[in-house]
Amino acid sequence: MPAPAAEAAAVVDAVLADLASAGHRGVVVDSPPGAGKSTLVVRAAGVLAAAGEPLMIVAQTNEQVDDLIERLGARSPEIRVGRLSAVDYAPSDRVRTHPACRVAAKVTDLGDPAVTIGTAAKWATVTEGTWPWAIVDEAYQMRSDALLRVAPRFARALFVGDPGQLDPFSTVELDRWTGLSWDPMQSAVAVLLRHNPELPVHRLPVSWRLPASAAPVVASAFYPFTGFRSGTGPGDRRLHFAGDVPPALARAAATGWGYEELPARFTLRTDAEAAAACAGLAAAALTAGGVTTSEAGVAPLTAARVAVGAAHRDQVAAIRSFLPAEARDVTVDTANRLQGREYDLTIVLHPLSGRRDATAFHLESGRLCVLTSRHRHACVVVARAGIAELLDAHPSTEPVHLGVPVKFPDGWEANQSLLAHLAA
Repeated sequence: MPAPAAEAAAVVDAVLADLASAGHRGVVVDSPPGAGKSTLVVRAAGVLAAAGEPLMIVAQTNEQVDDLIERLGARSPEIRVGRLSAVDYAPSDRVRTHPACRVAAKVTDLGDPAVTIGTAAKWATVTEGTWPWAIVDEAYQMRSDALLRVAPRFARALFVGDPGQLDPFSTVELDRWTGLSWDPMQSAVAVLLRHNPELPVHRLPVSWRLPASAAPVVASAFYPFTGFRSGTGPGDRRLHFAGDVPPALARAAATGWGYEELPARFTLRTDAEAAAACAGLAAAALTAGGVTTSEAGVAPLTAARVAVGAAHRDQVAAIRSFLPAEARDVTVDTANRLQGREYDLTIVLHPLSGRRDATAFHLESGRLCVLTSRHRHACVVVARAGIAELLDAHPSTEPVHLGVPVKFPDGWEANQSLLAHLAA
């Protein structure tokens, strides 16, 4: 088996070769968590810009746009970048540090840059101009109707994203489009491939974020047919606490995974005991003098490198209310907002903890995948006992529609796979 770096480099070279070929109008790259999606986007943008082909980059959030601009400035500072923004947008520090980035609300005010970047929502307002190339970042987060609105602006495109993450969502009724090949609530990649099945699809094979203890677990639960491996081996990353910590944290430091199981009970969504347990684990990790050792060196475990994830905003608020003063800087957020981010230690309030039912929202495999794949060293799951029994008592009852591709794995199977590992 080739070394992880060589295996990943071979796939990236194949992607760039397809971009150079005139045989395809689009190229799709699937990526597991932490496999270097942004690195690939930045490298591809540099290659295309160096070849004299202006390109547009479509990201899904302003945070993603600013992150890509910072990366472009670090890798290719000579490439002129135009940042499409709202009229009242104030450039972040990451944008201001780019030596050749101009910010404007209109394409005509950007000065003909080599790379023009903005969110999908902003690109949808652009009605003039075309680019030879587009790069769509986090393409599985993008709704297909959003892709249709920007498609007239480019001739060829590279689509990069993670098929295991959260699907696009909407607050309106969707039944009228269910089963249609252009259903706007499918991801941009799903609709693209249904209408263009001949497009090449590449898969990045290595996660540089997840440690060797996590990659097999996450791959088995959420990527059963494609799989991936960790870029590091057993023992390459270590988390050590100088002081005493709760058993779940001690197990996480030793094995990469911890499970804090609370007594079985049906609770309100904002379960105070579970929220306090999450906050207590975060505080204990910070006060115990945690130290991380990895290929990046040795560093203290600080609040900026710890995150707590939950399914709902009211749960996030409850957890924050229990954080002591020394842990106020710990990131606490929902899966939707944690997507794409990375920490040394994560603590997860299981979406099904304390529930009487297993709804489609709480069973969505992408939500649990995001929550359990943000860490570089260890993850602790907090949940009330009884989730396995809840899953057995609530098999999937969602209607099956003709013309709708079946998504694997389903949430029931993914939850059972992860719980089996935590129980062991």
